Amino acid sequence: MTSEKARAGFNVVLLVIALAGLAAGLGLSLAGKPDFARAAWMAGVVPVLLALAVEILRSLWRGEVGLDVVAALSMSAALAFGETLAAAVVALMYSGGTFLESFAEGRARREMHDLLSRVPRTATRHRDGRLDEVPLDEIAPGDLLLIRQGDVAPVDGVIESERAVLDQSAMTGESMPVRLICGQEVMSGSTNAGEAFDLRASRRAAESTYAGIVRLVEDAQRSKAPMSRLADRYSILFLFVTVTLAVAAWWTTGDPIRAVAVLVVATPCPLILAVPVALVAGLSRAAHFGVLIKGAKPLEALTRARTLILDKTGTLTDGRPQIVSIEAYTALPSTEVLRLAAAADQASKHPMAQAIVAAARAKNMLLPVPTDIGELAGEGVTAVVDGHSVIVGGMDFVMRRIVTPAVLKKPPKAGTALVAVAVDGQLAGLLVLADRLRLEAKDFLSGIRRNGVSRILLATGDRRVVADAVTEGLGLDGARAELTPDQKVLLVLSERKNGPVMMVGDGVNDAPALAAADVGVAMGARGAAASAEAADVVLLVDDLGRLLAGLEVAVRSRHIALQSVAAGIGLSVAGMVAAAFGYLTPVQGSLLQEAIDVAVILNALRALRISPDWPQRITDPPQAAAI
Repeated sequence: MTSEKARAGFNVVLLVIALAGLAAGLGLSLAGKPDFARAAWMAGVVPVLLALAVEILRSLWRGEVGLDVVAALSMSAALAFGETLAAAVVALMYSGGTFLESFAEGRARREMHDLLSRVPRTATRHRDGRLDEVPLDEIAPGDLLLIRQGDVAPVDGVIESERAVLDQSAMTGESMPVRLICGQEVMSGSTNAGEAFDLRASRRAAESTYAGIVRLVEDAQRSKAPMSRLADRYSILFLFVTVTLAVAAWWTTGDPIRAVAVLVVATPCPLILAVPVALVAGLSRAAHFGVLIKGAKPLEALTRARTLILDKTGTLTDGRPQIVSIEAYTALPSTEVLRLAAAADQASKHPMAQAIVAAARAKNMLLPVPTDIGELAGEGVTAVVDGHSVIVGGMDFVMRRIVTPAVLKKPPKAGTALVAVAVDGQLAGLLVLADRLRLEAKDFLSGIRRNGVSRILLATGDRRVVADAVTEGLGLDGARAELTPDQKVLLVLSERKNGPVMMVGDGVNDAPALAAADVGVAMGARGAAASAEAADVVLLVDDLGRLLAGLEVAVRSRHIALQSVAAGIGLSVAGMVAAAFGYLTPVQGSLLQEAIDVAVILNALRALRISPDWPQRITDPPQAAAI
């Protein structure tokens, strides 16, 4: 960041020198002192030319040849043939162009810089009945932290207070604060927009979501896209055409001023200005919608993907068990069955038990504290709730503990799980849980096809019957079930025959396939750290639709870059031809090129205003499943 500021400051100094030299020379010329005017113009040109020479030498040392050579040739030729005013204008044009490019890239990176500047340094920790301000490195999983109003959550954790109101706009693009309740997860980097609350740390600061995002942003800012490298190669071609046209104009007319005019029209080139500005602007815009693209290369790769491979659990589905229905077997109403089961399950950490408790709390049920608790790990829980003997667990666990075993009314559907609830020795009901298809899945799949993806596959380690049940009616091109991690990699590699492959997943087992794909996309909100590290794109919101938003931003950013290049190069070539035929003087040519450069940069910055069709709706995350 410091080097960027130093470079921007140096560009400002060069611009001031060039502007002062040009203005002083014009004043002296109007005062009837042409010799002093030429000296002033030269004084404004020489520092810019020296800085340009140093930059060219650095580029050559790195093995790069760019259009800075054209700028150096045009200024040198103008000075050599006595066109000091034209040289001064070119110096102002070049220093102004570099300043505009630096300003535009800074404007495009502003949202990412804002993200980096919000990194908290300390946290307030509960310890032995008092509050201590401690460095982030000292926070360990299990520590209880106080998040005051306006504080940024320093680590990922779980809410210990009754409720919390969080502003996640910097992380996810959510325009409205979200309301979370006790037991729900908080993403580090979220700002407390309500009253102070307690947070139980679940990860160390260095392993938390926000720290990972900061690292990814810093990597993204250092990246260079294939399109940028393509622009470098085209810039060499443009340099050859420029020099050839300038030499031809001089050779055929014997007038070196025409060659100077051709050179100044080509300085600087829109090709090297438009591409980085548009792509960096696209990265910032995607981050605004909760899509962290790890650089310009993945942004371009997104636009070329033709095959999409989706993991099932946590990607196409929500990844957490939810109650989809309750079947009552006695006179007890279904709501009472749920209340008693949830009260008993407060004593268990099993995912099914937590889903049942969350569903009851979402209905604002008051859950009494269970007594005489007994638990068989992975099987079920027994407890006394409001004087009733309650048993909650798998069918076998419950049936072995009741007086009169019951017969199921209907067999469970594929992909569902049954939790039996017995009250006072009788089967009171069955809770049917399932890892449900995401609400946005169908809209996402249709939208992804509209954006150029022609083939969509499901890849899962689950059984075939479960995969078929989940994908029914989605119109996928295929489903591969019971896959191991290495088989997912083979699927990605085999699908490349149909074009570039995008893989979306969230678990540790997806990381190899994400790394093997042309574009790996990780569900970063609740996914494993390994998948986020292996992926090229990380979704900061647990919403597949955000990928569609990121894809739309990538496509439009690339289109804006190409549009800027085509328009800028076309106008530059037209100006060069006009200068070769004597229709433009060196001063007129330099002014024309400056207008072209300004227009190109402003057009590239349009990528910051891209508004994708998805997501149009931003709502609070669901608190629990519908029953």
